[in-house]
Amino acid sequence: MRMKRINWGVVGFLFELCALILWVGGLVVIIGLVIPAVFNSFGMEPAGHFLRRVFDGFVLMNVWILLLLSVVAGIRFLAFGKNPSEMFAVPSVEWWLLAGMALITFSILVVLGPQAMALQEEAFAAISKEDKDIAYAKFFRLHMIVRGCHLVNFGLAASLFIVKVRKILFFHSMAARS
Repeated sequence: MRMKRINWGVVGFLFELCALILWVGGLVVIIGLVIPAVFNSFGMEPAGHFLRRVFDGFVLMNVWILLLLSVVAGIRFLAFGKNPSEMFAVPSVEWWLLAGMALITFSILVVLGPQAMALQEEAFAAISKEDKDIAYAKFFRLHMIVRGCHLVNFGLAASLFIVKVRKILFFHSMAARS
C-alpha cells in the first residue's frame, strides 16, 4: 500500500478557513448571544466591564488569526505565486482584504480601544447625574465608531471567507469537467 503525500496547500487552506470561521462566528456569537445575555443578567457597569474583557479577548484572538492568515498566505504566495490557474495561489484581493482587516484591527487595538476604555472608566467614575450623562454620551459616541469598525472587519473577514470558498468551488467544478 502506497502512502500519499500530504498536500500542505490544503492544510494551510483549511487553517485559513477555520480561522475565518472563528473570526466571523465569534463576532456573531458575541453580538447575538453574549451581549444580550450579559445586559439582561448584570447591571450596566458590571456588564460594561465584562464586555470590555470579552472584546479585548476577541481583538487579541483576531491579532493571532491575522498572524496565521498572513503567514499561511505568505507561504502559499512563495510556493504558488498569484497565478489564477493555481488552486493555492494568493490573488491580490486576498492581500487587500488582509491589509484592511489588519488596519482596522490595529486601529481598534491601539487607538480606539484605549480611548473607549478611558471614556468608559470616566463614565463609571462620575458621581453626579449630569457628569455621568456627559461621560456616557462621549463614551457611546466613540463606541459607535468602534462598533462600526468591528462590523467593517466582520464584512472583510466574511468577504475573505467567500473568496476562499469560491476558489474551492471554482476549482472543484473545473476538476469535475476535466
